[in-house]
Amino acid sequence: MATFLYKLGRLSFRRRHLVALIWVALLTLAGVGAAGAPAAGNSSFSIPGTEAQKAFDLLEQRFPGTSADGATARVVFKAPSGEKMTDPGNKATVRETVKELSDGSEVARVTDPYQARAVSKDGTIAYAQVSYKVSGMELDDASKDALEDSAQDAREAGLTVEIGGDALQAVPHTGSSEIIGIAVAAVVLVITFGSLVAAGLPLLTALIGVGIGVSSITALASALDLGSTTSTLAMMIGLAVGIDYALFIVSRYRAELAEGREREEAAGRAVGTAGSAVVFAGLTVVIALVGLSVVNIPMLTKMGIAAAGTVAIAVLIALTMIPALLGYAGRKVRPAGEKGKLLGRAKAQDAPARPNLGSRWASFVVRRPVAVLLLGVVGLGAAAVPAASLELGLPDDGSQPTSTTQRRAYDLLSEGFGPGFNGPLMVVVDAKGSDDPKAAFTAVGDEIKGLKDVVTVTPPAPNKAGDTATITVIPGSKPSSVSTEDLVHGIRDAGTDVRADTGANVLVTGSTAMNIDVSQKLNDALVPYLVLVVGLAFLLLIVVFRSILVPLKAALGFLLSVMAALGAVVAVFQWGWLSGLMGVEQTGPVMSMMPIFMVGVVFGLAMDYEVFLVTRMREAYVHGEKPAQAVVTGFRHGARVVSAAAVIMIAVFAGFIGSSESMVKMIGFGLAIAVFFDAFVVRMAIVPAVLALLGRKAWWLPRWLDRALPNVDVEGEGLRTASERGDGDRELVRA
Repeated sequence: MATFLYKLGRLSFRRRHLVALIWVALLTLAGVGAAGAPAAGNSSFSIPGTEAQKAFDLLEQRFPGTSADGATARVVFKAPSGEKMTDPGNKATVRETVKELSDGSEVARVTDPYQARAVSKDGTIAYAQVSYKVSGMELDDASKDALEDSAQDAREAGLTVEIGGDALQAVPHTGSSEIIGIAVAAVVLVITFGSLVAAGLPLLTALIGVGIGVSSITALASALDLGSTTSTLAMMIGLAVGIDYALFIVSRYRAELAEGREREEAAGRAVGTAGSAVVFAGLTVVIALVGLSVVNIPMLTKMGIAAAGTVAIAVLIALTMIPALLGYAGRKVRPAGEKGKLLGRAKAQDAPARPNLGSRWASFVVRRPVAVLLLGVVGLGAAAVPAASLELGLPDDGSQPTSTTQRRAYDLLSEGFGPGFNGPLMVVVDAKGSDDPKAAFTAVGDEIKGLKDVVTVTPPAPNKAGDTATITVIPGSKPSSVSTEDLVHGIRDAGTDVRADTGANVLVTGSTAMNIDVSQKLNDALVPYLVLVVGLAFLLLIVVFRSILVPLKAALGFLLSVMAALGAVVAVFQWGWLSGLMGVEQTGPVMSMMPIFMVGVVFGLAMDYEVFLVTRMREAYVHGEKPAQAVVTGFRHGARVVSAAAVIMIAVFAGFIGSSESMVKMIGFGLAIAVFFDAFVVRMAIVPAVLALLGRKAWWLPRWLDRALPNVDVEGEGLRTASERGDGDRELVRA
């Protein structure tokens, strides 16, 4: 591995014009493809295997043309103070609005509040329900504009009008988060390298990689039904790892220059050693992202594969374009230890090398490993305590900021009709196998009325064939509450008894039931996903480190940091600690996707730091240093760079905390705090403490396994041996 990458690095350095031309051509090709591709719609959303999805599919068959899974909008009207919605003027305004809403080409039907009895008991609030032929993720912008324009016309007539439902859902915009992340990354890189040119290389290559990845996703969006949300994760992860991978290679290049090597040789060795770590770190991220397909949610699978593709591009760019750009930069990229005019004078050639902060910290940990280990484990354990109270769910309009029309519509409906009105349940009764379908419909309705937390049960509405009926159930609690989830399970349990008595099959669906089913599906997939991802990465790290205990320690440390991060998420978003500082307006259940999402993304990134830091230790150990000294050497060369990489990653993720969307805010906070815990507590404190305690045992590997494993030579031992033969460099190039 190291020899091949060494040759690739030297070749890219020499043939830099060709390498740069290839990547610019790929970027141009992807950009042209994206510009000429059809406008990206939103990916269709389905959850195979869930009861709610089965009910949607059944409704499509038995109630053709009703668009059971189509978008809905609730246009909520409130009369001015002292007036009623039944007053003639207000009534005329509402009916005019209903007429306007009915004109859309994607509109299936609109209910009149006065005919549907959708007026509150006190007469102050009413709502019109708009049903569309397509899902909210596929709804055209023209239909959304028409909906908002109709509401604005009613506002101008004197009514308070707000719009709820999923028709106005949009791709969350995070504002300047990417720009903030890049700006922080630029500052950190300048401080790390002391040179604008050296700092600019990782930024340039990361932007090119993300540009190619996101443009390719856009170009293929229509053909592969990727949707406009697919590029969000690809951009977030691609930008972060692209900067990090380039950072490690540039840093190693400067270290090789400091040892007196020529620039082409330094580029080859940087790619051969740090590049090997980049390859394996990238593989762990790809495994984690592709592994999201285990959940069997098509949209999540596509997001994971698209992000994995962007990571693969970042690895290839780091291995080829970075050495090419180093060739262009020439003497503007200085050896490690030297600083340009920007941050100070160059170090004198004969000045004694002083221990840097990384080596001083590692020496401290090696002297007191037990105290550092206990402090790190107890600290993360304390942070993980709130995770024991974790409640999972999916956000609804009630979790939106109060400034949004969806949240105001939610509050108006709760005020006029009760909190459960925001999450009606649709019960589908399939009586095709029943001897008396009408009796089965009635039995289901009567059974549901006797359940706890039920406010309203509508009469069964059968289809033309009379073999299937729908029943709407209004819960007494809000959609995201535990009580509503219990009610869904209660209806399904009652349906089992009805089926035994009548032969009718009872299914519960609707957006609330779909959210509950998605949460359960994600919950059930977490353990298999964790076993798959951690298991594959564990095997990969055994090959990299040729050790059993080092990969085991890496996996256990990762689990500790993820649990601590989940505890922090629960404390902020569920309990409300520091909610004002984080801009959390509404506490509630943690997004059900959060645990599996954190495991996938953070595991890949955590293994990045493990590979980059510990391979330097392994390299020093293989080259003859004692275990304790190898830990210090690894920190002397890697701690500064790993710290810089972690700060960049945290900055990229933390930028998303400023989003108005609670889901994006939660993801940004969760990933940022997880990277902080893993990089600065696990990798910087617990890892060296454990390695110091284990000594030579850390690198133990059974002989039979040592013979069976391929020798990937991440440490670059092959390069060192060839060089020591005297003519090794020439031999490697000719090989």
